[in-house]
Amino acid sequence: MDASKMIVFISLSCFFTGVKTSFEECQIMMEIEKERDFCINKMESENITSGVCATLWDNITCWPSTNTGDVVTFPCPKFLTTSNKIGNVTRNCTGEGWTELYPVSYFFACGYDPNTTNIANEEEGFYKIVKIGYTVGYSLSLISLTAAIIILCIFRKLHCTRNYIHMHLFMSFILRAISVIIKDVILFGFEESDLCPMPSIGCKAVLVFFHYCVMANYFWLLVEGLYLHTLLAISFFSERKYFWCYILIGWGAPSVFMTAWSITRAYFSDFGCWNTIVHPYWWIIRAPIVLSILVNMCLFICIIRILVQKVHSPDVGRNESSQYLRLAKSTLLLIPLFGIHYIVFSFYPDNFAKNIKFIFDLILGSFQGFIVGVLYCFLNGEVQSEIKRKWRRWHLERLLGTDTKYHHPSMGSNGTNFSTQISMFTKSSPKAGRASVSHADSSLV
Repeated sequence: MDASKMIVFISLSCFFTGVKTSFEECQIMMEIEKERDFCINKMESENITSGVCATLWDNITCWPSTNTGDVVTFPCPKFLTTSNKIGNVTRNCTGEGWTELYPVSYFFACGYDPNTTNIANEEEGFYKIVKIGYTVGYSLSLISLTAAIIILCIFRKLHCTRNYIHMHLFMSFILRAISVIIKDVILFGFEESDLCPMPSIGCKAVLVFFHYCVMANYFWLLVEGLYLHTLLAISFFSERKYFWCYILIGWGAPSVFMTAWSITRAYFSDFGCWNTIVHPYWWIIRAPIVLSILVNMCLFICIIRILVQKVHSPDVGRNESSQYLRLAKSTLLLIPLFGIHYIVFSFYPDNFAKNIKFIFDLILGSFQGFIVGVLYCFLNGEVQSEIKRKWRRWHLERLLGTDTKYHHPSMGSNGTNFSTQISMFTKSSPKAGRASVSHADSSLV
């Protein structure tokens, strides 16, 4: 197979591998294009004399000008090498010019099997299913979380620090879903038209926005853990003062890391659309995320330990089976809120069990926002009671007429409903001791 057919084959593989490796293949195309430009410029600038073979571009390798009788050997390109043994390709410079490639073709010399398109087609089907799965998950999360934020905003009695933090977490999930959809459109929406578009500033900006939204989502999961642990571990603290610290952690810290990563890529690795993993710069993004997952796991363990202590507290009733059931329920409800499931693959290499990792992180992770919105808004007891109260009030006013001045006196008319102020694991006064597990469960569901 000659070099022109090889270019066609690489282009087709760029098209077929869609979700997973399209831009990796297109990166190969860009490297070949860069090498071609260099070779053509070299050909145009040189003065060829007799007894010299001119610079030759064979669509894969640039063969430099060489004296007659010389033999030029190059190792196979890395993207065509499929075994540990790296082959070589050779051309001779004769009086009639360059000889044909030896061995017969790049495929034969480099051990590359063009029939691997069958494997590519199988992978194509798998990654299309993964893409459909996480697109559905992010779409559901986007719809449910938008509705949840509207509910928490329009009911004034639900305004408290805990719900404010929930709303920021919901917004981070929404931004993550939007960034994933935009990224897919920009990176993989070209499959039916242009196989390998040239990278642009807009393409890089989309990748920066995507990584920022993902990191912000992890950091707001960390904020949820920090807030709940602070609420349990510290007797008295200023929620307003801590809230601004949480804002800086959730939105500010990711912007610092993303700025550092963007500057690093622009100066030291400015190629492609910045969607490839380049070590060690990739750790500017990955290290903070892994650290946030690890810290949240530690906070989760500490919170469970505190809940166990509450179960064995003398102030708690003797019905241990009921208390342990509530403890297990609270623990399960905290797993999606803290993102504990991310710990499974956090410390493994990027290429470890990648198919399972794709299913676990992309598909299951895309539904996390939907699960969190359902558990901490739609199934939340105080949210349901507030919606029912508003519904009863609206129904009563509708029956009595729109001009009526009749209103039910309600506790906390100034917008600070007592039940709203009780956090998931809030504390009671020192005389009454720490809040019981029953308080935690009542606010979780």
